[in-house]
Amino acid sequence: MTQLAILVDADACPVKDEIYKVAWRRGVPVKVVSNSHFRVPQHELIERVVVSDAFDAADDWIAAAAGATTVVITGDILLADRCLKAGATVIGPNGKPFTAASIGGAIATRAIMADLRSGAGITGGPAPFAKADRSRFLQALDDALVRLAR
Repeated sequence: MTQLAILVDADACPVKDEIYKVAWRRGVPVKVVSNSHFRVPQHELIERVVVSDAFDAADDWIAAAAGATTVVITGDILLADRCLKAGATVIGPNGKPFTAASIGGAIATRAIMADLRSGAGITGGPAPFAKADRSRFLQALDDALVRLAR
């Protein structure tokens, strides 16, 4: 069986520290993917992957590496869709899983919100990140790793 791995869409990920803690506890390698350099812990399980600054370079790298034994952490709905199609387990930073059943609705909602923001002057993004989101994320990541390890 291929080894489990966690792939992190790192540029705007608010739960990197939580990912590291779960990875260390479970012994699962993490690839932190971004198009810019930033600090990651010096640890044998943590690898920083810096891609070019080309549009979607990090997404392309993650989607190519995603598979049945990977957990992808991203808030990017289109990347989540690509990773699901590759067989990966995908979790948002808020702990909510992206699934084959939910991704279509998420893509549609994203498109509607983009239209509203561009035409009606609606601004703003998702709700602020809360302590409950962090807790839900930790539980979802742990559950996903246990499930995939079986």
